[in-house]
Amino acid sequence: MRKTGNKGFTLIELLVVIAIIGILSSVVLASLNSARQKARDAKRISDVKQLQLALEFYFDANGGYPSAISGTLLTAPGYIAAIPTDPVGGGNYNYAALNAGCTSYHIGATLEDGNHSAFDSDIDASAGIAGTGCPDEAGSAADFAGTDPIYDLKP
Repeated sequence: MRKTGNKGFTLIELLVVIAIIGILSSVVLASLNSARQKARDAKRISDVKQLQLALEFYFDANGGYPSAISGTLLTAPGYIAAIPTDPVGGGNYNYAALNAGCTSYHIGATLEDGNHSAFDSDIDASAGIAGTGCPDEAGSAADFAGTDPIYDLKP
């Protein structure tokens, strides 16, 4: 007599394996989401520091800061290759030229992580007086409140 053997998995075994794979994939996706959030915040901090450097180049050449960071004021002379934008919304970062002659500025970006360690070194500036008589002869925008979760810098 010949015996026939079942050479396959039972339905219960398949369901258990599928459930385990589902649990593992949800854990991996959750950790990837937080890693993406940290990467976006790191890019924002890097962009603000890159803009700060370009603004210092502009100040050295023009004796004041520009009224706005959009347009070709920083890109055309070669102070920065391109104006960085927020990784999520694609908009510009907060910027305000301050004081008469635009001799100061306030720049910042809103971070997703409200407890980011970068907040220990930012300035949390209060609103200042918008600059008048900027070297580009344009009016600057009103200053913004730099309280957390905004990572903000001044010269």
